[in-house]
Amino acid sequence: MKKLYLILIAIFTISFANAQWQQIGLDSLKILSLAVKDSNIFAGTDEIVSAYLSSDNGNNWNPISTGIYYSYVSALAVNGSNIFAGTTGHGVRLSTNNGTSWNVVNTGLPASIAIYSFAINGNNIYAGTSRGIYLSSNNGNNWSTNNNGLSDTVVFAIKFNGSKLYAATLNGGVFSNINNGITWTAINSGLPNYSYGSFAFNGSNILTGCWGGGVYSSLNNGNNWNAVNSGLTTLDISTLLEYGINIFAATDSGVFMTVNNGVNWTPVNIGLTFKNVYALAISGNNLIAGTYGGGIWKRPLSEMVGIKENTLDNKVSIYPNPTSNNLTIETNSNTKQSFEITNLLGQSLYTSYIYSKATIDVSAFAKGVYIIKLNTDKGIVVKKFVKE
Repeated sequence: MKKLYLILIAIFTISFANAQWQQIGLDSLKILSLAVKDSNIFAGTDEIVSAYLSSDNGNNWNPISTGIYYSYVSALAVNGSNIFAGTTGHGVRLSTNNGTSWNVVNTGLPASIAIYSFAINGNNIYAGTSRGIYLSSNNGNNWSTNNNGLSDTVVFAIKFNGSKLYAATLNGGVFSNINNGITWTAINSGLPNYSYGSFAFNGSNILTGCWGGGVYSSLNNGNNWNAVNSGLTTLDISTLLEYGINIFAATDSGVFMTVNNGVNWTPVNIGLTFKNVYALAISGNNLIAGTYGGGIWKRPLSEMVGIKENTLDNKVSIYPNPTSNNLTIETNSNTKQSFEITNLLGQSLYTSYIYSKATIDVSAFAKGVYIIKLNTDKGIVVKKFVKE
């Protein structure tokens, strides 16, 4: 039995040796922005060499700063074959050859302008800047202002949700419009006076992140807002990113995830030894994190969001989740039901039975994500839990 136990421990260890964040390059660099195009990952930095490209999903990196040296790249966006780089103090650069070279595209932009974010809708490219919002309809060759209704023209984030464009500002809160950025309307009911800098969307549900106040949620397109910070260990939010119903928050204390519009947040930081995260992106099946001083990291999405829980899951609860020692499974049935715990490779690690409630010692499990399959009279319930 002892030998079998040791074998199981070995299986856990091998299965989850990579079940965590891994640093994939640009060690010690300060990453400000990320963008993805197919297998290409673009990274903007707060360094003399201000842009890098990986053409193999992050395995190798090369500098691509010809034309943007000494200009911190705080925003990146991809529109077809065009790559846009927003700098802090030198406007916008455009590359049409995957970053091999960059051209200045600042006609209509004020001198020394800082670009904080981009939003693209067809041929329209919007830039959130230190001087307000600018629009180009010809790949950046000309820019015009779109600041009507903005009470604050320091715009840290702009993002589309369908045809509606949202803007987050330094001191003016949050704004929206539905007419291509011509007229902006403040939507600040319930928002305290913080600096807002990011958005994530789930249908009509909106999350906005700020520095000092955490995350605020609106369930009605921004008409009213409420704080949703349960589970967060910091209130400084660098960026938000949605992936289906899953929303990730990059903070100075690592990455957090919610599956219920911010009602609860769960840290997903196993293996992430440098936790000052500035930028997030999805590349293939991985979540990519750019840190301020610790380079670039990746983690498989399947470890965090890859298990779909079926419609029967309201009949089963598991807690605490995440857990480090004991895990309790509770159902609303008093009949004998079998269950199985597997890893993400589908390998069976534990089987037993439950009568209404059972507590399992998982302290010997390696850190990672596990799947519980419970056979009920209505079908198989699939749940997942995190061992920390």
